[in-house]
Amino acid sequence: MKEKRTLMLPGPTPIPNKARLASAEEIIGHRELECEELLEEVVEGLKYVFQTKNDVLVLTCSGTGGLEASIANTLSKGDKVLSLCTGAFGERYAAIADNYGVNVERLDFNWGESIDIELVEERLKEDNNIKAILMTHNETSTGVINHPKPIGKLAQKYDCLLLIDAVSSLAGIELKTDEWGADVVVTSSQKALMTSPGLCLVSVSPKAIKAGESTDLPKFYWSFKRAKDRYDSKRQTPSTPAISTLYMLREVLREIKEEGLENVFRRHKIVTKAIRESMKAIGLELLVSDKIASKTVTAVKLPKGIEYDILRQKLIDDYNVYITGSKGQLKGKVFRIGHLGNVSRIDILSTISALELALLKLGFEVELGIGLQAAQKVFYEEERR
Repeated sequence: MKEKRTLMLPGPTPIPNKARLASAEEIIGHRELECEELLEEVVEGLKYVFQTKNDVLVLTCSGTGGLEASIANTLSKGDKVLSLCTGAFGERYAAIADNYGVNVERLDFNWGESIDIELVEERLKEDNNIKAILMTHNETSTGVINHPKPIGKLAQKYDCLLLIDAVSSLAGIELKTDEWGADVVVTSSQKALMTSPGLCLVSVSPKAIKAGESTDLPKFYWSFKRAKDRYDSKRQTPSTPAISTLYMLREVLREIKEEGLENVFRRHKIVTKAIRESMKAIGLELLVSDKIASKTVTAVKLPKGIEYDILRQKLIDDYNVYITGSKGQLKGKVFRIGHLGNVSRIDILSTISALELALLKLGFEVELGIGLQAAQKVFYEEERR
């Protein structure tokens, strides 16, 4: 029997057993009543997770497709946008807009730091031609949270759209779509929604829908209007959806509703604290401070003399534990541990133990068990509350 892998990536993430079994349901016609009922339940469940009354559209693609769609459906060629870049995925969002001929102004922040709200407002005051703000809620490359609430207030104050990449955050980190003034929020199925890759989920505000009425950027498959019209009239998608993934997502959304969003967010916070405290105990340096730390992925600086590729392969070969590195200017300097969705406390403890052993074998001095003790202390203290 194949040994169970411990998948500690920022996506794809482990899938709950009930959801895995749901994917084996018999395939149905995507224009049949049964599929319409499936899609409607998924959309209503997603509105609960997005914390929105806005339209939620289901696209069959990766998160990147949804980011493209957010640009193509709300902006026109030459429109000015302010892209807030705190890492590789913020830069990717800006690059997508660039490719569509949008006039992108990048507001760059140091990797490992979060968005400076004062600098954002300063730019919005100086330039009243900015049509949209692009931001990454959870910058996966660095393990930093950027909080949308103050950006949403600025977007409303200066009358521009707020487009949010929440691919690695939604259902793991709180995001109050309506209350915080987000016009488009993009996520995907394989992250904190604990489902196979293949679906992109997008919430779209009435303001964003109205902006789309005059956009001149090309779109057909990515068209929000086609998706909204088809869903409103027939509870269908314009093109064939990923039906097996919809089955899985429906089951996951039921489980999230049963657990309750507050409990979901709390679970992610506890696991994050356990990981961070264990890394400190081992003697490793974290890339970002606790104040701005992501609740779905943690970036850890590699100790001197330890190469990422060797550490990663050692964890896979010896312990069947999967971590990942980073991109751009952090490539080869940090490793990242994903802890979102269906990652259990056992997965966390297994990963910490494997890291201790692997680092020791690679020449890093560590007291075996010290990281485990730090994590277990966090779990114990939380259980007593």
